Amino acid sequence: MKGIYKIADKIIEINSLYQKVHDYCKDYRFDGKPDFTVTTTQNDIAFERTRSSNEYHYSDGYIEELAVYRKIAEIMPQYDTFLFHGSAISVDGQCYLFTAKSGTGKSTHTRLWRQLLGERAVMVNDDKPLIRVHNNNITVFGTPYNGKHRLGNNISVPLRAVCILKRSENNCIRKISKADAYPTIIQQCYRPADKNSLAKTLFLVDQMIDHIDLWELGCNMDISAAEISYNAMKK
Repeated sequence: MKGIYKIADKIIEINSLYQKVHDYCKDYRFDGKPDFTVTTTQNDIAFERTRSSNEYHYSDGYIEELAVYRKIAEIMPQYDTFLFHGSAISVDGQCYLFTAKSGTGKSTHTRLWRQLLGERAVMVNDDKPLIRVHNNNITVFGTPYNGKHRLGNNISVPLRAVCILKRSENNCIRKISKADAYPTIIQQCYRPADKNSLAKTLFLVDQMIDHIDLWELGCNMDISAAEISYNAMKK
């Protein structure tokens, strides 16, 4: 099965075994000459299954979605773009990207921003956005791979800040240095298996964090956490 999609400004031909991949990417359908092609096989699905939770039995169609995105993420560094694990929200045309270990509350925090700011706040991607670093311009792209709640849009927004979340009874936010942020940011990036793509990813991350604000937020699940973080980060 074949389909053509535009993701992060690149036209991608996807050849898959299952229709589910194309249903998942339907909002990104596009007509044009592909910049590159990804093709999945049953071996790719088997490999991806070994990396997935054994708690549930996922269908091959679902697992193939992961395999497709892995293949895309392996190629994207060639186009100054890398995959990042976080929840990205746009407010007044600027993107704020929240990251942390799974289960910390990234999605909950961006939900609080939407609750606080209403229509001014638009989800870019709630799980795995793509980030392009080009000529000191940092852009976050929505992708079909936007989390279990499918929160995101087919948009691109300049990145203003990355904020690392930590659980805390009391809300507090502070700016942090590149050195303080680097370990978490690298951990939350997709690190390609190909050594050249990995080297390019590390270079892009360095460029990104040289040109944006970096924050650490200790937060609870109250709306006041959104108030504190937004008021600090917008300045």
